[in-house]
This record gives sequence, structure tokens and C-alpha cells, in this order.
Amino acid sequence: MTTTGTTGAAERSAPERPRGLRDFYENPAVPVASGDARSLRQARMLAAALGPATRGARVVLDVGCGDGNAARVAAPLLAGHRVIGVDWSQDALRRASGHLPYVVRGELTDGGLPFASGTVDAVLFSEVVEHLVDPDSALDELRRVLRPGGHLMLSTPNLAAWYNRGLLLAGVQPVFSEVSLRAIHGRPGREVVGHLRLYTARALREFVAASGFDVVRLAGAPFHGVPRPLRPLDRLACAVPGAASILLLHARKA
Repeated sequence: MTTTGTTGAAERSAPERPRGLRDFYENPAVPVASGDARSLRQARMLAAALGPATRGARVVLDVGCGDGNAARVAAPLLAGHRVIGVDWSQDALRRASGHLPYVVRGELTDGGLPFASGTVDAVLFSEVVEHLVDPDSALDELRRVLRPGGHLMLSTPNLAAWYNRGLLLAGVQPVFSEVSLRAIHGRPGREVVGHLRLYTARALREFVAASGFDVVRLAGAPFHGVPRPLRPLDRLACAVPGAASILLLHARKA
């Protein structure tokens, strides 16, 4: 359920026409991996928050784990902690099992995660929120399973990324935004990945805070789909999170 994409010709069709969101995400042709640079930055933030496992192993849920690539990148930094992959897609869980020792099926509904309330130390929520019909209920469920003071590490594409500002001025649909599950319309990119909503840095902070979390830090990360000549500029933009390609937010359960 994480984001991928590259710039290219518009109006490329998805491999199959989905009957609904569940069918879309169960389709093996739908990308469920993301860039290593984002995963590594997010893992560093989480590792710093948790501390070494010598202080006691922590339970970390990778919710919306996709194919487990984010957990694979994070594993060296989270050594000794127990990382559990959670997804609603059986196909994603099958692929994730190659990277994660524990995978379980769960949904972001009331009681949809198979964990008792207040038993989880941290949640990785890597580029999932932009795919959700009901993000409010999703954060309620994440807050339920987290212990008091537990960590939420959320990443999501930035609607106000530096190149999207220019595209909007030119009347072009922003990168990451999608108007159809069947094909690309009006924006750069080659892959349909199922984005339903996007956030700016300000909107993300306010949304997470309103869901019962204290925002600790907001950082930026690069997007692997930026054309190679522009990647140095994309990395520089990370210094200003509000203009970065990807938003990385660390919050704690209030």
C-alpha cells in the first residue's frame, strides 16, 4: 500500500480494471513498495525514539506493510525489536513474509487490528494514509493499540512538494494525486497506485494532533521517482519539509 511512481507519458492504463478498492489492492500488479531513502530516514527517526533493544525489546507494527520492503530497510536499525507486518492484502502479506518474521492480517477499522489496546510501542505507517477512505478511524485504531506515549511514524506524499507548486501554476494535475483507479489522467507518471487524498505539512500536523497525538517532529524525504537530473534539487528540498517530496512525521500518543 505504499507509493511508487515515475514521470512519463500520461494516460497509461492500469493492468486490470478494478471493481473496487479491495480488488485494486489485491491485484499483484499494483505497486506496494516505496523508495529506500524514505524508508531509511523514517527508520532512523524511529530507532532514535525507541533507543537500543538493550533497554528492552519493543513491539513495532508496520501497518500497511506492503511487500515488507520498508521493514527490510529498517531492520538493521531496529535490531532486537519485534517488528510485525500488518496488511489487509493477502498478496502483500505473502510477499512481506520474505522480509518479516511475523505478518498478520488486519484492517484499520474499530478493533480491526488483532492487538489488545495499549500493547504496542510504535507504529510505522509508511505511505498508507493517502490511500484511505476513512483516515480518522484509521488513526483512532492506531491510537487504540499504542501504549501511552507510544510512537507513530507516519510518511505520506506532500501535496505542496516543490514541483507540484510549479505544476499547479501551469494547470497540470499534481504528482501523487489521482482522479481514477483505471488510468493516469492529466499528471506526470506511469503507475496508478490508488491515492485518495493528499496532505500539506500544515494539514498533516493538524490532522494528527486532532486525532489525539502530540507531534514531535516533521521532516522531509526525497521521492525516488523524480527524474535523475532533478534528484539533487529534490534532496535539497528536504531541508524545508513543507516543500519536500515526502513528509515524515513523528508523533506520540497523548
